[in-house]
Amino acid sequence: MVLAGGCSSKAPYEGKSVAELERMLHDSDPAVQTQGAFGLSRLGPEARTAVPALIEALQSAEPRVRQNAALALTEIGPDAREAVPALIEALKDAEWSVRRQAALALGRIGPDARSALPGLEKLGRDPDHLVRKAAQEALKNIRR
Repeated sequence: MVLAGGCSSKAPYEGKSVAELERMLHDSDPAVQTQGAFGLSRLGPEARTAVPALIEALQSAEPRVRQNAALALTEIGPDAREAVPALIEALKDAEWSVRRQAALALGRIGPDARSALPGLEKLGRDPDHLVRKAAQEALKNIRR
């Protein structure tokens, strides 16, 4: 796919509905999946119906897909509570950016993510300072 240059070209996720963005998550191209997840993140709580597809995207072989799926779950917030078990698994991801975004998502879900407390506490010893900071923030939000 070739995008036209200039200011008038839109990003692949712009102007798409939740259903269209969700379909992008199932595309065979990881770049399209990433764009679909990012597009869902831009819709926030309006994308709540895509939570099951985003949970599935957290299993992708591509780190950018996993990170953007977690970002979308972060922006959906408390309505993404069914993603808590998958996000707890994502706290163990090999990629720091995925661990960080999973922690942020759990923090945004809030008290309904209490089952994530042990995993978030472990991240307090993560080698990446941004992951540790996200985990600390999430712990505060969940415990409030």
